[in-house]
Amino acid sequence: MSKNATTIKGIEQNRANQAYEYAKKGSELSDNAPKEYKAYVKRIPMMIKTNGLGATFAFVFSKRNKSDAYGCIYGQVTDWIINHKNYLISNSDTPLINDLSEQIVQLDSAQYRAVTVEVLALFQWMRRFAEGLIVEDEQP
Repeated sequence: MSKNATTIKGIEQNRANQAYEYAKKGSELSDNAPKEYKAYVKRIPMMIKTNGLGATFAFVFSKRNKSDAYGCIYGQVTDWIINHKNYLISNSDTPLINDLSEQIVQLDSAQYRAVTVEVLALFQWMRRFAEGLIVEDEQP
């Protein structure tokens, strides 16, 4: 196996491990928030594809104080991007900002596309784990 393939496998495995931890935290939210979390992690990727990463996370940012699920997701994606900035954002001149919305608007076009692809890949794993961890009550 080539070094590049090993690196890609490592990144994917790391992404899956972290997505599991994120989904687990989402499943432990109080009240109805786990169901909301599950619905949002299923819905957000299509919002990104339709509206773009910036517009989607501006929306999530606006809802984060009204919904524990949106707040959780916003924090998780912020954490992922900040912790993986080294391989996502190649330009070392781009400042490290701890707020996702502010970070997104600072990106150039190539960086924006790379971060969009990464966030969509992360959500793919988050959706899978949320579906397995968050079981909805069956109606008779």
